[in-house]
Amino acid sequence: MGRPQLLLEPRSTPGVMAAKLLLPRGSACDPSGQRGAHQLLAALLTRGCGPHNHQQLAELIEGRGAGLRSEAHEDGLLISLRCTSEDGPELLPSLAWMVTAPHLEPDQLELERQLSVQALVRQREDPVQIAFDGWRNLTYGEGGYGHDPLGIEADLISLERSALEPLASDLQRQPAVLALCGQWPDQLTQQFGTLPGFASWPPGTGDAGRLPDTGAEHSNNRLHGSVMATEQVVVMLGQATIPHGHPDDLALRLLACHLGAGMSGLLFQRLREENGVAYETGVHHPVRAGAAPFLLHASTSADRADLTLRLLMQIWWELREGLLDQAELALARAKFTGQMAHAGQTCSQRAERNVQLCGLGLPQNFDQQCQSSLQSLDAEALRQVADRWLHRPNLSLCGPRQSLETLSRLWCSQSSRS
Repeated sequence: MGRPQLLLEPRSTPGVMAAKLLLPRGSACDPSGQRGAHQLLAALLTRGCGPHNHQQLAELIEGRGAGLRSEAHEDGLLISLRCTSEDGPELLPSLAWMVTAPHLEPDQLELERQLSVQALVRQREDPVQIAFDGWRNLTYGEGGYGHDPLGIEADLISLERSALEPLASDLQRQPAVLALCGQWPDQLTQQFGTLPGFASWPPGTGDAGRLPDTGAEHSNNRLHGSVMATEQVVVMLGQATIPHGHPDDLALRLLACHLGAGMSGLLFQRLREENGVAYETGVHHPVRAGAAPFLLHASTSADRADLTLRLLMQIWWELREGLLDQAELALARAKFTGQMAHAGQTCSQRAERNVQLCGLGLPQNFDQQCQSSLQSLDAEALRQVADRWLHRPNLSLCGPRQSLETLSRLWCSQSSRS
């Protein structure tokens, strides 16, 4: 396939340019026993590439007030550059060199490994993260979505350069997408194919390959509990659903807005305003190429955890059995529209959305198509989608042992409703 597909979106933002380079290999592609490899590789790409060692690359970027970041998420590796328009021609080749000529120096690898391990250690102190890790493992198991992109500490410790080199080589052969948004010199795009780094980009296979098995619904066990010596209890209820772009995904996103967007969301109203049982509530339904989570979560006190779980379960079943009234449906549509507008305010956001859509095989006007389809989704259509995809939730808990035992009994007595 050769050099990346180029997506251009000129914007009237004087003197600013954002570039996003998406490579279709993320943490879901981590090899067995090497969970965290793609994130470790992504971090290393900014620590020396092409003609620049790690210090020279930092000076090149920071000396111009620019920003450069590389990170792996579940479905891809994303390299981001923010800079002034006039610096674009000099800085953009670094994105290509990060892919075609990464240094992967052992001392920099060890430094990034230590930073990743430290981040994982900090996560183990957060009951919300612990509960989510439990839910993720319960739902996806050993599949590609079953671990944090940072990886697993035991795997990270053993990762050496020899394990990352084939992954780095594989990045060059995949169909990459580069999006520019903002303003840039005309010669930057006219001479794109001859820019250093991009001119020598090797031919690709033209095939991103199949998404690895995410491991969704891998087990009959639907309950996970993590004991933690705290008065706080975190409750997470949800299941793996469908990819972004699936015909039913828009309905799930409207339901997520109805439940979790703002203080008027049903979770906030029911759990906090009416019953005062939760410190924090929310819905997690991210964009995924595979089976995306649809997850309700709440943090509460140990003495209110029983009622919190009952309310979450009640709300979950209401999605399948009840209908939103016209006011609720109109509010969900307005929230969805507002979220889309808010997510496209900056050049960086717009460039990232452009590569995301292209990486998922969706048209660049996909968001406009969704807006046009909003009015065709009525309350019965939302109920049918909920009944189709929200029929078998998993529960993850984190908190003191006594609370977990009580909640486990409650779950076992009532979850048979599904």
